[in-house]
Amino acid sequence: MTRLSRRASVAVLTASLAIIAPIATATAKQPAGCTTASALVFYPNPVVTSGDTTLTDQKDRDYAALNDERVEVTLTGLDGSGYLRGEWANVVGETGTSAYAGPGCSFEYTRHDDRFEQVMAYFWITKSQEYTQSLGFTGRAGWPLINGDQQRVRVNQLGYDNSFATTHPRDELRFGKGGVDDAEDGEVILHELGHQIHFSQSDTFFATLEAGSISEGFSDYWAATATEWALDEAGITELTDPLCIADWDAVSYSPDDPPCLRRLDEDLMYPEDLNQRVHHDGQIWSHALWDIRSAIGATHADTAILQAQFGWTGTDMPDLAERTVAEIHDRYGAAEAALAEDAFQERGILP
Repeated sequence: MTRLSRRASVAVLTASLAIIAPIATATAKQPAGCTTASALVFYPNPVVTSGDTTLTDQKDRDYAALNDERVEVTLTGLDGSGYLRGEWANVVGETGTSAYAGPGCSFEYTRHDDRFEQVMAYFWITKSQEYTQSLGFTGRAGWPLINGDQQRVRVNQLGYDNSFATTHPRDELRFGKGGVDDAEDGEVILHELGHQIHFSQSDTFFATLEAGSISEGFSDYWAATATEWALDEAGITELTDPLCIADWDAVSYSPDDPPCLRRLDEDLMYPEDLNQRVHHDGQIWSHALWDIRSAIGATHADTAILQAQFGWTGTDMPDLAERTVAEIHDRYGAAEAALAEDAFQERGILP
């Protein structure tokens, strides 16, 4: 089952969404004045925090095992309107009612309520920005912001089970429904945001099919590494395999235990295992990135991986691998660069 960010389908999907149900307007409510708010979210999903790989969607029904996995968090950067609009994220379209701050500036919903997914999107997009800035990408002192504008989001408006990032006709994320609604899983949100990171770093990133595979691999990796950072920050222990991506969204279609959209440890080699399917081929890249992270640590790995992507012209895996190794060498020295080179060699990406 092809899942998430089918790059070749973006133009068709965009055209099919030219007529969309009217968006709920904000004029009926007075500004709430909330620039921060309390909220309940999955962190990043109920399988990760419960360790229960038998959880099922049950047709979007609320039940105690899911309600109990909601975590109280603080939403930051809100614009005071009472809606989910802020410095780094803007929920511009959704099915049903737009989430609006309740008493005491709160957004507390159960997962059956579509407003829960709106909150999830706002929170995890903002959390990703917090992570990149914690690495140094602040827009100051020579460190560029990454995806540093207000990210537009549409939730559940596709009407089918897929999600994607697009710049046409405008830069936004779109999340679908069916099975587990996609924006119920923070790792799905982070995956799609990985593509937006690439859009923001290079106008020519997607110049080739192989570059599209790299973006899929990086986006899987980003979902995992940003999740691990957020869990560590919150003091939450992940109770399932961190190399398994989107294990809540995947309960509707994966027979594995834990259910996985994809994994970061598939034994695939470059170039012999390339089959021109970006999600499959991307697993070569994501495996190498995870091995680098394991070898030199998340902070050094993620900083160098992100920096190497700025201005990349979208050629092939060996080219971006060489840039990444060079970035690690310049920042952290020959020993760590050698470990990164080993990781790429292990996948056949570098000779």
